[in-house]
Amino acid sequence: MKSTGIVRKIDELGRIVLPIEMRHTMHIEPRDSMEIFVDGNSIVLKKYEQECIFCGSTKKVSVFKDRCVCENCRKELSL
Repeated sequence: MKSTGIVRKIDELGRIVLPIEMRHTMHIEPRDSMEIFVDGNSIVLKKYEQECIFCGSTKKVSVFKDRCVCENCRKELSL
């Protein structure tokens, strides 16, 4: 991981603000969903992208019966 040198305090509701420069660099927009992971002693934030349950693709993904499936896998399933 690369240090940015930016330090933020957590407010009384447990929130922290991501600096706008970092949001722009990572293409994070207001209302985007974020995934939260624990990696050893670190907390990792990642912009959430729906992934196909079969191949892991994030392109042309739609929801079918509460599961994410990409266009290619949908085509294969219909054969």
